[in-house]
Amino acid sequence: MPAFAFIGLILTWVGPAGAGTLQAVKSAGELRCGVVTEEYDYSKDQTHGNMSAFGTDICKAVTAAVLGTGGKLVLSSFPDEKHGLNAVKSGNIALLAGATPLVTLGAIYDVSFGRPFFLDGQGFIVVAAKGINSIDSLAGKEVCFLDNTEAATTLAAVLHARHINYLPFPFQEQGEMDAALIAGRCAAMTGDVSQLANSRVNMHARVSAFVILPELISLEPLAPAFRNDDPQWAAIVDWTLYATIQAEASGITRANVDATSESDDLVINRWLTKAGGLSRALGLSDDWAVQVIKAVGNYGEMFAKRAGKQSPLQLDRGMNALWTKGGLLYPLPGR
Repeated sequence: MPAFAFIGLILTWVGPAGAGTLQAVKSAGELRCGVVTEEYDYSKDQTHGNMSAFGTDICKAVTAAVLGTGGKLVLSSFPDEKHGLNAVKSGNIALLAGATPLVTLGAIYDVSFGRPFFLDGQGFIVVAAKGINSIDSLAGKEVCFLDNTEAATTLAAVLHARHINYLPFPFQEQGEMDAALIAGRCAAMTGDVSQLANSRVNMHARVSAFVILPELISLEPLAPAFRNDDPQWAAIVDWTLYATIQAEASGITRANVDATSESDDLVINRWLTKAGGLSRALGLSDDWAVQVIKAVGNYGEMFAKRAGKQSPLQLDRGMNALWTKGGLLYPLPGR
């Protein structure tokens, strides 16, 4: 069954505008959450690769925060962001774990976006044998891109501004472009890094022949999306992600969270079972953060499993590393 076949099967569930999503989830005993699979060549509007596995962990984390580790998650898959955002707008799901936070999308679908859980951006995958190790090395090289897309616009604008005279090679379909890169007709291919990583996975035995450059020419984060009429629910989603980031920073893992909860560390106490102020502000149980870490681990564990070295995507942490490791991830104070 295609991933997007679930769309027609979802029943309207979230209450009317203004109703408390938290209470609706608790009353139903389940969280209806969606992920975006970015079906291959389904739409040229797609920017990211399939990050639904990471999104699923975000859904699991919020489910655990609200309902505990035994809480029921009802997961739905959508072929692109537009279908998923429409499901949020119509009340079919309470959360979409994986959308590009654009003001235009927020206005069209009456949604708000939470703290990004994956910092993506437009980059380049290159043929290793061609000796391309930076964007400047693209001068005089064939660069493949999907025509009439945001990626094409950004490519032309940024490389023109940097006075890099590349050879533009437009395509109409992602699959056709991937094949051209494998055949050596392109020296480089551009797109969001998550998309490039998914393409590289499909190269199977030839994966090592292609390298994703570390430089980015745009920022395209992935964030949770929810209705814009429930600030309490928005706070729960945001602070659930902050809990996983703080857990990594504090050395709290899925394996040691129970033992660590007995720590005398002030920060750990504020986040775990002694965190009465934070839990009361969110309307959750005192051990909600413990339940989150038990369900999915800390942020580093999620990243490694869903996008990093333990996953097929084999992505470096980059911007998604903690602020203490040169990245952009940091939690808000848990008080």
